[in-house]
Amino acid sequence: MIAIIERLSRPAPYRRYNGESIYLRPPESGDWLEWAELRAESRAFLEPWEPTWAEDALTRESYRRRLQRYLRDAREEEGYAFFLFRSSDHALLGGINVSGVARGIRMSCAVGYWIGRRYARHGYMTQAVRIILDFAFNELHLHRVEAGCVPGNVASAGLLRNVGFAEEGYARKYLNINGEWHDHLLFAMLASDPRR
Repeated sequence: MIAIIERLSRPAPYRRYNGESIYLRPPESGDWLEWAELRAESRAFLEPWEPTWAEDALTRESYRRRLQRYLRDAREEEGYAFFLFRSSDHALLGGINVSGVARGIRMSCAVGYWIGRRYARHGYMTQAVRIILDFAFNELHLHRVEAGCVPGNVASAGLLRNVGFAEEGYARKYLNINGEWHDHLLFAMLASDPRR
């Protein structure tokens, strides 16, 4: 019943988006167990690039709060979270989100993503980022999409460059990642930029 309510209460354009071998859709309550298991088995792989995990990070209650925040952000048109699934077997692969949606003179957002350890380096997240760029530019009608990564995250920087993001700068002590302030490489793409 909760999943049905979530589907009915989703603001447009918060829906499913298909890629070549993957699809994105908003998280639902029924995804909790698969999400928690994937995050747990990938913890050592993900922690170097993420904020510090709370003690209850993988509990059903924490996940429920996360879903409420996602729905609130979408209703307020401030952000959109998606889970990434493989089309062939509907396996949950990771997540990708659009945050900090700004209108007016900025018309921009930021994109962030994570993928389970066993699914990394198979091209799934490249497809997901391409879908999110279409979403940001064609559905949200934004002008600019930004992304950042820790300089040591070679895979993430390579992904962003591969899809056409331009490296624009270096921000010192930009985000608190895994309990410490880390420098970040800053990337952006404009709606008028060529995409790959």
